[in-house]
Amino acid sequence: MSQNSSDEEVAAVRAFNRFYTRKLGVLDQQLMKSPFSLSEARVLYELAYREDLSAKQIGAELGLDAGYLSRIVQNFDENGLITRKPLPADRRQFQLALTAKGRQTFAKLERSMQDDIGAMLAALPRGGSQKLVGAMAEIERLLGVSGAAAAPAILRTHRPGDMGWVVQSHGAFYASEYGFDSSFEALVAEIAAKFLTSFDASRERCWIAELDGVQVGSVFVVKHSDDVAKLRLLLVDPAGRGQRLGQRLVAECVAFARATGYRRMTLWTQSILVAARKIYQDAGFKLVATEPHRSFGQSLVGETWERDL
Repeated sequence: MSQNSSDEEVAAVRAFNRFYTRKLGVLDQQLMKSPFSLSEARVLYELAYREDLSAKQIGAELGLDAGYLSRIVQNFDENGLITRKPLPADRRQFQLALTAKGRQTFAKLERSMQDDIGAMLAALPRGGSQKLVGAMAEIERLLGVSGAAAAPAILRTHRPGDMGWVVQSHGAFYASEYGFDSSFEALVAEIAAKFLTSFDASRERCWIAELDGVQVGSVFVVKHSDDVAKLRLLLVDPAGRGQRLGQRLVAECVAFARATGYRRMTLWTQSILVAARKIYQDAGFKLVATEPHRSFGQSLVGETWERDL
């Protein structure tokens, strides 16, 4: 009986795999009606969201055959999507990077994937998208590294109800930790409302960090100008500390801004936010301006930080 049950479970998993690959449109190795195979899209994604990658690293992390990866790299090079620079430590290996054309190509692919998956989720019955995302997180947890001490927090885009949490958590945290008054919560509410009412999915994004189904962090990228993105509302709840969530959230912002065509990124913070300032500095931001001001019931020193993309 146990063997029969095992066979049934194996069959169920295989059936799900067939269903899922059909649903994502990759059976014919064409991703979301794009000219790229699934493997090619994964290589583009890695190059868009990470820096200083070698072909060897990409092949190892994605589990791609060296010959197959070499053909992908050659094709990208011939089409002007990437640059290849020999590594000083090993001239036989190449450091890869997207060109401007490559970033534009990836941004178009990213928007297409965002739209297609958004449409798929929108077609689900009420509450279905939350159940689906939760089920996917559970699958990832169960099939992840065995023996892990704790499930890592996941980063996802915003959904209904998240902005209320962003406003409440910012207001409560900054009042408790820094003595900010309600005017700060009002500012956060204004930023969140503007994000929702003028949201440009192609060039703006909100990430929510979630741990065991509970929000524990947030960050936003909003359009400041055609060339400049603005990072806003970075927060990591004490319940989410110890997982380098701040670094992960900021890295997502930088990678997204770069991939969607911005040339520079800016942010405004306060000198008293020591932990946040360290995260920004480690992510390549540089302090470019300071200004004393009286806000949120406190005497503060505002700081503007920027970095090129």
